[in-house]
Amino acid sequence: MEIPKWLKPFFIFAALYDGILGVLFLIVPLQICKTFNITPPNHLGYVQFPALLLIAFAVLFMNIARDPIANKNLLLYGILLKISYCSVVFYHLAFGVIPLIWVVFAFLDFGFLLIFLYVHKKLEHM
Repeated sequence: MEIPKWLKPFFIFAALYDGILGVLFLIVPLQICKTFNITPPNHLGYVQFPALLLIAFAVLFMNIARDPIANKNLLLYGILLKISYCSVVFYHLAFGVIPLIWVVFAFLDFGFLLIFLYVHKKLEHM
């Protein structure tokens, strides 16, 4: 069974999405907070660590793009990343207050999650 032609470009896009966000939150977190009227945390490490995690996941998604079948085991970690982020944001959206920018990212990540789950199901038989 051959992998779909869109699969590699999709994971390159996923890598760029998380990687660019990670780099931006790593190098200009205060400017992002100011632009979106978000109160910055009391220490930038609270933003920098998740930013570095996003960059690490970007590397993971690039490895999946390079060889989806050989690296299909990595997809579970991407699924868990998206579930984690969406769960936190949608919980706070339902039961509290959360800045809109995090909700926008959560809906985008939910889209990624759905596609990741579809791909995971397709690749498990390859």
